[in-house]
Amino acid sequence: MQLDPQTSVGQIVLDYPQAVRAFESFGIDYCCGGKRPLAEACRVANVSVELVLDRLDGPATETRVGEDYWKSAPLIELADHIVSRHHGYVRQESQMLKDLAAKVVARHGTRHPELARIAHLFDTVADDLASHMLKEEQVLFPMIGRMEESSQNLPCSVQFPIRQMMVEHDAAGESTSAIRALASGYHPPADACASFRALYQGLEEFEKDLHRHVHLENNILFPRAMQMEQRVRENAGVRA
Repeated sequence: MQLDPQTSVGQIVLDYPQAVRAFESFGIDYCCGGKRPLAEACRVANVSVELVLDRLDGPATETRVGEDYWKSAPLIELADHIVSRHHGYVRQESQMLKDLAAKVVARHGTRHPELARIAHLFDTVADDLASHMLKEEQVLFPMIGRMEESSQNLPCSVQFPIRQMMVEHDAAGESTSAIRALASGYHPPADACASFRALYQGLEEFEKDLHRHVHLENNILFPRAMQMEQRVRENAGVRA
């Protein structure tokens, strides 16, 4: 693929879904930080842009089934997918990882004081995501569904709740990035027991799922919903 280092990482993932694997391996945030140009994202991740471009120019090793489909599928179908796949994952994993973190802190916290900070950060991000997902499921996603179903102007714009959700996405992304840094990129120390290693593996998978989750919302669902609202308003003769 021919890429310009000034192309945003979010756009790269939209155009080339196989780029996800490379970005994940380099710790490049393509969801909350999706508007950053590739060159800036590489600087933030402390990795050479040339190295990333070389990896992206290699053979495609991963594609995500359904990525192209979600660019044109009904918005409510995409929202339902996010709820069942990603909201469901967060709810399933959060308490297990909280309990595992508490166990590992109790056993290894004296030798590894960073574990207490990791546990606190994860407790916070998990609790914040629980509230965040309810707001999407009970307010924003139904608004999008009503607008799509009726093609009529809504009493309230979707833009404010979308902006609020994106702010909360940024906060979750910052917290998981901080966890990654404290966990040395999820590389457990030599004295780590099986539970310690399982915790780091679980936290890494949680972060990866969050990246895919937020990407679907920030880069696909939300822009499409705002474009739809703009069309509905124009058809109704209402200025945005």
